[in-house]
Amino acid sequence: MPENLNQKSLLFTPEGVRDIYGEDCEKRVKIQNAIHDIMKLYGFKDIQTPTFEFFDIFSHEKGTVTSREMFKFFDQYNNTLVLRPDITPSVARCVAKYYEQEDMQIRLCYTGNTFVHRSGYQGKLSEITQIGAELMNDDSSDADGEMIAMTIEGLLKSGLKEFKVDIGHAALFRGLVEEARLTGEETQQLKIYLQNKNIFAVEDMLEKKDIPGDCKELLIRLPDLFGGMETIAYAKERTSHAGAAEALERLEKIYQILETYGLSDHITFDLGMLSHFEYYTGVIFKAYTYGTGDAIVTGGRYDHLTEQFGKQTPAIGLVFVLDQLMEALDSQQVKIDAREGDTLILYRSANRRPAIELANELRTRNKPARLMRKNAETPLEEYKEFGRRNEVESILYIDDTGEVTEFRLGSA
Repeated sequence: MPENLNQKSLLFTPEGVRDIYGEDCEKRVKIQNAIHDIMKLYGFKDIQTPTFEFFDIFSHEKGTVTSREMFKFFDQYNNTLVLRPDITPSVARCVAKYYEQEDMQIRLCYTGNTFVHRSGYQGKLSEITQIGAELMNDDSSDADGEMIAMTIEGLLKSGLKEFKVDIGHAALFRGLVEEARLTGEETQQLKIYLQNKNIFAVEDMLEKKDIPGDCKELLIRLPDLFGGMETIAYAKERTSHAGAAEALERLEKIYQILETYGLSDHITFDLGMLSHFEYYTGVIFKAYTYGTGDAIVTGGRYDHLTEQFGKQTPAIGLVFVLDQLMEALDSQQVKIDAREGDTLILYRSANRRPAIELANELRTRNKPARLMRKNAETPLEEYKEFGRRNEVESILYIDDTGEVTEFRLGSA
């Protein structure tokens, strides 16, 4: 292969990952910081976990993704390591290790990238950025309501106006399949049909089973059971299973709590919601909006995950999927003012000292300042064009006499 052709091939990224630069990157950072600020206002403290960990932290038995979906490699001791496909198990491990004796609330938040192998690619990213929060040692419905309220406030802060947070409960489906006396294999098959919203396959499967009439009707209708409080009332009339009834009552309490926050208009109940992660035990929720087909926020209660690391800790968490959120904001043409309005200080070498002093003065006033020594052969107009291309608001030019002239720049 010719050397120049090989060099050109190095300019491309592998499938599933991408470069983000310029104004797009500035916008992402601005939205990321805005959501992080909301979490800090709710009292969450930052935590950072490793990008790769031991395979067993994320093994399928822990309830996260399958082995074939992970990026795996080996260390010098032949231990199997993986790039983290999910950050929640890492935080659970940290809580079991560093907060072993803490019995009161633990509030942790983070920003990081996760890595999931996408077979066949099909336009889905293998590396995505998550902004997440975990509230531990609190099993109350108030904790559930607070996390959903923080989700809504974060989305409003990002600039979205039209979105819905769909809320379900993992224990509802588990209770109904127990009431229907389905086997493990039948339950897994039913989950696939429900996730695909394949009502015909659900009907065909359940019609052959000896299931109480109301329970059968409820299971068949699960894919269509979304709406307001009337949805909860409908389901409560059709199940006698204690676990399922308790799940529905929990959803009623969460609605009342969100009414107190003044945010109930942003929620919808989806009783057919099923989670990809098996570790969810209680309320689960996903936020959707126009301009992207996937959820922009996912979350739920996982009261037993931390037990697998040695600490009994009820918990609820959420993640903003930044890549999906940015896609939605772009599609809806939500304006994100990410231009910093830098000042470019242009000087000749004889005026280096006053140029540096001027830059330091601007920076102490929290105003971005760039320094650039002017080439004698390069006309001033070329520096102005450079500034317009690179988010420079004004140029302060120190000429050979030491006089400072300001040039205000418009957009390119």
